Amino acid sequence: MLSLIGVKSVKEKTITNQILKYLKSEPECFAFKEHGGLYGTSGTPDIICCYRGKFVAFEVKTEQGRLSKLQEITIERIQQAGGVAAKVTSLAEVKDILKGVVPAK
Repeated sequence: MLSLIGVKSVKEKTITNQILKYLKSEPECFAFKEHGGLYGTSGTPDIICCYRGKFVAFEVKTEQGRLSKLQEITIERIQQAGGVAAKVTSLAEVKDILKGVVPAK
């Protein structure tokens, strides 16, 4: 699929796989892909991890992707509970967010 400027757009699955590969290579990280569906909880971010003892969640979107209202609310609730949660569109964004995660006491 080509975008209007002729650059091939990156699929959400590709971004998710890049992020998971990176997270699984980090020594202080446990991460997994949340597979929604019948038995999942609606609005749960795509990637859940424990990084340096802190709860972290990423909702993966393409550059054009938008959060649903339920996803927005879920991210807010995670943040209010002291976790880290964000919409991300690239591995670079994930790395930037993780730089700010201070180990849990």
